[in-house]
Amino acid sequence: MAKRPTMIDIGERAGVSQATVSLVLNRVSNARVAEATRQRVLEAADALGYRKGTQHHVPDNKTRVIGLLIDEVTTTPFATPFIEGAREEAALQDVVVATFCTRGDAKLEGLALDMLLQHDAIGVLYTSLITRPAEPPERLRDVPTVMVNCYDRNRLYPSVVPADVTGGFAATEALLKAGHRRIAHLAGENWIEASEDRERGYRQALASWDVPIDESLILRGGWTIPGGRELALQLLDLPSPPTAIFAFNDRMAVGAYDALRSRGLSVPHDISVVGFDNEDTSAYLEPPLTTVVLPHEEMARWAVGTLLDEHLPVASPRRIKIECPLIERGSIGPVPVRVAAE
Repeated sequence: MAKRPTMIDIGERAGVSQATVSLVLNRVSNARVAEATRQRVLEAADALGYRKGTQHHVPDNKTRVIGLLIDEVTTTPFATPFIEGAREEAALQDVVVATFCTRGDAKLEGLALDMLLQHDAIGVLYTSLITRPAEPPERLRDVPTVMVNCYDRNRLYPSVVPADVTGGFAATEALLKAGHRRIAHLAGENWIEASEDRERGYRQALASWDVPIDESLILRGGWTIPGGRELALQLLDLPSPPTAIFAFNDRMAVGAYDALRSRGLSVPHDISVVGFDNEDTSAYLEPPLTTVVLPHEEMARWAVGTLLDEHLPVASPRRIKIECPLIERGSIGPVPVRVAAE
């Protein structure tokens, strides 16, 4: 019997990544895929005779289930896009997503898996709110599993994470395109992997524009509104303050707004600001905050699509990074005239 095509086969034929194939075939509405690319993927899928299916055939009177194990749901607003993205994508194929908040507790994970295996679950989405390496339960070795917003160092499972490096690059480059050269970065805490990746993107953007990196403009250690305010005030006290700030997240950007107002300065007239995460409040700041999207919904949709691909092996080394698009609003302006004239 001839081997049935997979998303990887389609990607090779269309000349795109497997992630792009998944975004197209799963009809992710806000994915930034060019129309020509989308058509090429669809034509490749049609030419190969690709049809999505499932590994599991269950009686008509049984509900088909995917388990979503997530470590936390209350500390940030980011759990909802994971859950809703997975639920909506699974519903397209009449599959139900059962969500378990395990807090990373091995006993709770075991109880969740007991219940899922009793119901002949199709597979598991092992999910973390913070992008990080993780160690899934050993029992998942025998269960089709996709890791969402986390990955195992041994690459035993397919995983999907945000492209934080390119997101940090895009945020910084938006400021460079506006003419800024003294761009500060309010970095997150050292233990946060996304903090390291976004700072790496910031450094890469400056290097690509031949802008020297001024280490005095990189302040680490925050992720909250008060933390962003404190670090921004330190920047304003420098002999030569920055003309723009890229903050690790939107909360730190809000803190930067507060710091500027406390000094009688405004965004973007005096200093431009860019955030990251696209939290709901970012669009309602004055002015609305230019920020970078965390693609949690797209990540969950990709994970479900991959899990439902009937050729997903139990163990797979693939690690996919989903683009973090920039949303341009009103917080970027030109370099202040007083600075440009110096």
